[in-house]
Amino acid sequence: MRAELYRPDEPEGVVAVASWSGTGASIEVTGPAVEGLDRILRATPVVVSDPSLLPRGAHGEAVLQPGSLEWFRAALLTRAPSLGLAVRFVVDDVRNGWDPAANYRTFDEQVGRLTAT
Repeated sequence: MRAELYRPDEPEGVVAVASWSGTGASIEVTGPAVEGLDRILRATPVVVSDPSLLPRGAHGEAVLQPGSLEWFRAALLTRAPSLGLAVRFVVDDVRNGWDPAANYRTFDEQVGRLTAT
């Protein structure tokens, strides 16, 4: 998965590109330097308010530990605004795309297959 970080008032000017390889995250600065950009993907837990991550009947916030695709997305979405940046997730070159005949795979296996490079 790939994400582009940009200033909200200049959506065409990409400041950095973050990518998730399935085993880790990396960030590459492509535009003008932004103070604190190196800390966006630091390997620390992220607190999110997402009911889908909680057990049934629970409420409140969830903590995502580093090392998963969910953590990668949450880290970008929660940390980028504090630097004055916005995030958009961009489709990489997905070979074969979605395969409806491959519904025998679990959702996590499908995500892994589509995000593998």
